Amino acid sequence: MQIAVPRADSIAQVSACIQERLKPHFADFRRFRSTAEFHGSTLYRATREHIDFAVHTVHHGDYSSQAALAKPQYRVVAWNIERGKELAGQIRAFRTLNYLRNADVLLLTETDVGMARSGNADVARTLAQELGMHFAFVPCYLSLVKGSGTERWTEGENDLGLHGNAILSRYPIRNPYRIGLRNGIDKLKNSEQRLGTQTALAATIEFPNGALLPVASVHLDANSRQSHRADQMRAVLESLPHDGPALVGGDWNTTTFDSSSAFRAIMGYWRCVFMGPSRVIRRHFLHPYHWFEKELFDLLEHRGFDYRNCNRLGDHTIVYDVDDIRAHKGLAEWVPGWCFPFIRWALREHGGVAPVMIDWFAARGLACVNPHVEHAVRKFEGRQLSDHSAIGIEIRL
Repeated sequence: MQIAVPRADSIAQVSACIQERLKPHFADFRRFRSTAEFHGSTLYRATREHIDFAVHTVHHGDYSSQAALAKPQYRVVAWNIERGKELAGQIRAFRTLNYLRNADVLLLTETDVGMARSGNADVARTLAQELGMHFAFVPCYLSLVKGSGTERWTEGENDLGLHGNAILSRYPIRNPYRIGLRNGIDKLKNSEQRLGTQTALAATIEFPNGALLPVASVHLDANSRQSHRADQMRAVLESLPHDGPALVGGDWNTTTFDSSSAFRAIMGYWRCVFMGPSRVIRRHFLHPYHWFEKELFDLLEHRGFDYRNCNRLGDHTIVYDVDDIRAHKGLAEWVPGWCFPFIRWALREHGGVAPVMIDWFAARGLACVNPHVEHAVRKFEGRQLSDHSAIGIEIRL
């Protein structure tokens, strides 16, 4: 559902709201064991207006130095930047990697504002400043803790605790707005306690010669059922113009798993074992539209969106490595430890790793060419800039 909310050119108002009105209550917020319990409390009624302002305000700004020129085609990149924990390296990658350096529009998911794990930076704003671009950012969550997995070991404390999605562009961004999505699990019941909901960011990019393109930066819930992810995408599509050109992109978490609970995820794992890990990787992890995520991709096509020509089908954008401490610690927070030897056994013929395609574009009314996966960001200057590869597409208006 699209909600009309205030927008702020500066984060100062939101920062003051969190620091003065909300942070003094964080310890009390964490004591609630469910969102329903919290929403029934007098504390929630006393702070609801401030919580809504903190997580519903869309931030935007213009750090371009001159008007960008018209091109025969424009490059759009979508990338889950894993909070911006490697922000300095990501800035260098955007400046030096040829593919990223020539991007015109960036659809970024998992961007932090004031989180200790990412140096308490305003990640999207900093990228816009460094790259000379327009930007818009919308929070999804106000985090009451430092994060998940190894992020809990981060030194220091959160300054603000905001986490969300962003759009950056060399061309003006018009009318940015949030699309609130229903959560797959109760975020207060989770060990990573947060207030808010998963949220997509939509806006219109104003290209030269009056060409307007609605776009959406979309991060679907990891901890959810396949049908829930399809429902979240349905909410995004219903919030966009119902005809004309449009582009959606981001991390859609099309893992093929029902990860709404540990039990369902474990059952999904055994399903993969019985089907044969090699067959599942080849047929489903890299082509989730064949069966397990079919509802989501059929929905896109039914609404006139093409994904087949917008992505490198059969490539991967993330690799699950059972020995990667970041993936292991994050998964271990809700999957029992005894599962990991079995996962390692199932992937024994694949070096303990499984490639998965979970980042996508879909376009309507556009000519899309040259889909690309930028794997170089996974090992740039000897460091992994994100657990996701970036994806790109060239569009002709």
